[in-house]
Amino acid sequence: MGARLAIVGVGWWATFNHIPTIEAIEHADIVAICDLDSEKLKIVGAEFGISAQYTDITEMLSKEKLDGVLISTPHIYHTEAAILALEAGCHVLVEKPMATTAKDGTAIYEASKFANKQVLIPTAMNFEDHTKQAVDWVAANDIGDIRHVVCQMGSALADLFNGEPMLETEDHLFRPPASTWADPQKCGGYGWGQMSHSLAWLFYVTDLTLESVYCMDGKSSTGVDLYDAAVARASNGATVVLSGSSTVPKHRGLHLEVRLYGTKGMIVFDTERARLEMHLHDGNYEIVTLSQDDVAYDGALPVQAFAALCKGEAVVNASNAECGAKTVETLDALYLSAKKGELVNIGAAR
Repeated sequence: MGARLAIVGVGWWATFNHIPTIEAIEHADIVAICDLDSEKLKIVGAEFGISAQYTDITEMLSKEKLDGVLISTPHIYHTEAAILALEAGCHVLVEKPMATTAKDGTAIYEASKFANKQVLIPTAMNFEDHTKQAVDWVAANDIGDIRHVVCQMGSALADLFNGEPMLETEDHLFRPPASTWADPQKCGGYGWGQMSHSLAWLFYVTDLTLESVYCMDGKSSTGVDLYDAAVARASNGATVVLSGSSTVPKHRGLHLEVRLYGTKGMIVFDTERARLEMHLHDGNYEIVTLSQDDVAYDGALPVQAFAALCKGEAVVNASNAECGAKTVETLDALYLSAKKGELVNIGAAR
């Protein structure tokens, strides 16, 4: 018997990535969908053959016997849905950012522990085999104590964060709404929308905890951040540089570059040049052979991992609730710093 899954929020990414990915998996089925928009439910139900349609998540959770719930609502509505699903005994995939305040991130993390259920945030780069290699290098202390980090991410999403239709979604069933991505009152902007990926990778690979951050940003025409430039201090004393840009040319696409500098050597991960390397002070090195296909963003990976988890298989959750909470509290502090123009301490809600 396959995992019984439901989707809450049946917009662009759910219909473009989540539902098609689950449909291709033999041991999992989308048995119900939930959205406040009943007309959208009808469209999606007809498109994918899903008859159980709900406008109330509580009703859905009470009527459907579910193993897992995938939440792809707008950012600001993640927390309540995630906690309700956990309390109903479901594993939860909740889109990034997991939440939009440090308090809410902590609440989801604590709810997952209380329910003894997994929360998975689909930051796909965390689930790649080469990322696990970087995790193993750091865990084995191969580069020693991490003393400095540079974490830079760029995306070809200037249209999205300026409140314009995302060019490459013209032929999709739905398109990303400006209300989610380009409204500062609804946690739009590059930090919430994209640096949630780079921070999740950093926290998974290094297990660092950041304690303070200072950020300056550059705004879009709608008032959200197109650019973020931040410096941070980790609890172990390491210095950290965080950078994000939404205005990469469309033909270049997403890139992530992270450099970890330790007392014994360094690790470089760079998707633009398809490389993962470790170089040590004693002259030894390891280079993982990668192709551009290896580092291309694969949104199906975390959904496949979630389906396997809900089926009861042993799965490494490479972007769990703890990682999600760290990411959320860092971004919450980053935005507060940019607003106030001063250094902000992280983790008051820990």
